[in-house]
This record gives sequence, structure tokens and C-alpha cells, in this order.
Amino acid sequence: MDLSFTPEEEAFRQEVRTFLAEKLPKDIAEKVKTGKSLTKDDHERWQRVLEERHWYATTWPKEAGGPGWTPVERHIFDEEMAMAHAPRIVSFGVHMLGPVLMKFGNEAQKSRYLPRILNQDDWWCQGYSEPGAGSDLASLKTRAVRDGDTYVINGQKTWTTLGQHADHIFCLVRTNPEVKPQEGISFILVDMATPGIEVRPIKLIEGGHEVNEVFFTDVRVPAENLVGEENKGWTVAKYLLTHERTGIAGVGFSNEALDRLKGLAREQRRNGKRLIDNPLFAARLSEIEIDLEAMKVTNLRLLYEAQKNGAPGPETSMMKIKGTVIRQALNDLSRRALGPAAAPFPSEDLEGNEALVAPEHAHAAASYFNNRKLSIFGGSNEIQRNILTKTVLGL
Repeated sequence: MDLSFTPEEEAFRQEVRTFLAEKLPKDIAEKVKTGKSLTKDDHERWQRVLEERHWYATTWPKEAGGPGWTPVERHIFDEEMAMAHAPRIVSFGVHMLGPVLMKFGNEAQKSRYLPRILNQDDWWCQGYSEPGAGSDLASLKTRAVRDGDTYVINGQKTWTTLGQHADHIFCLVRTNPEVKPQEGISFILVDMATPGIEVRPIKLIEGGHEVNEVFFTDVRVPAENLVGEENKGWTVAKYLLTHERTGIAGVGFSNEALDRLKGLAREQRRNGKRLIDNPLFAARLSEIEIDLEAMKVTNLRLLYEAQKNGAPGPETSMMKIKGTVIRQALNDLSRRALGPAAAPFPSEDLEGNEALVAPEHAHAAASYFNNRKLSIFGGSNEIQRNILTKTVLGL
């Protein structure tokens, strides 16, 4: 297996670099680089630029309005986006729901929702996790009871990322409580403007508002919003999670973070010496870099297989585990390298000690705390190990 990029793929990489250099708004890139929160307008402004080039729906075929890229081209695009400090595409509509509708949706759902996703007319969020059903998603309790041509939904979802911006949510709901948990779940689309829906913010440990709780009280949803068959939503859910976990590994983000950390280690000094020359720090940095290089090779192998077979397999769980562990290790070492200057609120916590503040890196502690979630969401790393044990090792 030849894991080197072809001349055509390298030419594509250069095309992406040129596009990003010319079209990525500088103010948005600066926010990403310094760890500042992006507004809804920031995301939509950048995604409109991508869609003008037909580079927004990166996983969609050409006939559906996407670029029709191979898995390797998508990998190259993601790498260059991260290195250029471009915002990550908000994936709930375009990269999660879109592929689900293409595979499981009926023609009416495809014709209605896919163009609106592509044009950003709808902003979607994900209604999976509940207070008592996170990694053990099959234990969810939110009920949807059929009443004529509608479903009546009652329950609660939590950790709903960017739900404060959303006007639609796709949900897993329990439609049959009398059978095995996985066999009584359905997948349904809900307009957030429907009476009975309440969104409450969750304040995160680093001070941000990224996630929410969503409450459903007698919410009536048209039965035509059911995707696939009633009580067969677990199959839809697993398909969507496979796509979600492929991106969580974040190889491009780890590449960018490693480059940033190396530069930081050359700048920071301890006892008059550069941090990069400290044997213990250098050993820790080298260990992460070796793991990242190994993951890159594994990722390319999986991309090669996906290019042949057309879909990612259970090995995405392996990438999710290793990718998130590496990203967290990079966050941790960056925070250690900066010391007090990594404080998330330097203007308050370090008042009178401006020399300690490194504005470009001052978000390191906030990133460290926020990214503790990486090994939990999308199915915790412990759950991913169980998946690999059963599906790959056959144990």
C-alpha cells in the first residue's frame, strides 16, 4: 500500500492553500487562532464562502451539491483548514443529518431538507444525549407517542451543542418502551419553534456557553418527520455516529497544535534556557509527536480502505480514541508550558503581571478544560474500546 500522496492530490492541497489564503476572513482566522468564541454570523459568513466554491458539503456527492471528493481529498482539506486557522464546519446539518437523509430519508424529506442544509436556511443541532443516557445512549427516556398524524414528545436532551443558535433539532426518541432498548428507538426531525420546547444554557468550566439543555413538553411533531421506520432509529443513530467519530480524531487540529506548541517551547524560557531544551519537556513533546505520526499513517490506511469500500468502518472508533487522547495531551503540555500565562482570564487573574501574559496563547487553559469533553462525547473512549472488542476482535 502506497501511503504517499499522488501529484494530483498535492496539486489539490496547493489549490486549497491558495483558496484559504485568499478567501478566509482575517478576523475569523484571528478568533480561531487565539481561541475566542465564534458567533453564529462568523460561522455562517465563512460557510457561505465555502459554498460559493461548492466546498461546504465536503462529504456530499456532486449530484447532491457537494464537491464529490475522495476520502483523501477530504483529509487534505481538513488538514489545510486547521493549519490556516479556519473554523471547523458546523457539522450537525451538513455532515451528520445530510448523509443520514441521503441513506434513510424519503424523497419528500430529501427534496425539502437537503437544499435548505446546503443553503444554510436551517441550522440543525443534535438531540441524542440525556441526563441518564450519554455513552449508554440506548437507555434514553425521551418518549414520542403516536397520536393520529403526529408524535407527542416529552423528555429532555442535554449537552446540545450550539442549540442556542438552532432552529431545528434531530432527535432520538423512544417509541416503544416494551422491547429491547435498541429496538424501540426512532429518529425524528423537530422544528425548534414548535410550542413546548425550552432551551436552557449550560455554563462550561472555562466560562463559555457552547452547550445547552433542551426540554420537550407535549411537543407535537408531524409523523412525516420520522426518518426511516418507526422503532428502527438505532440503525440510523449508529450510521450517524460513524460519520461523527471520523471527524472527532482531528488529525489536522493536532498537526496545528503541535506546530504551535513547538513554537511556544522555543519562545518560553525556564532558568534562562529555552523550554525546548529541557530534557523532560522535550521527551514529553517527542512522545506526543511519535503518537501523532503513527496516527497519521493509520489514518491514511483507513482512508485508503474507505476510498475502496465507500464508507468508514468500525476502525473509526480506534481513531476517535487515539485522536482525542493526543489532542488532550497537546492541550495539557501547552498549559504546562505557559504556566500562569495560560490562565483563561489573564486581565483579571494576572493584573499587574502583564509580563506573564502571552495573548496569542492565553486560551491554553480554557482549551485544556473545554477539551476534556473530547474523550467523552460521540461515545466515550471506554465505549469505543467495547465496540472494537466486539466488531474487530470478535471477543
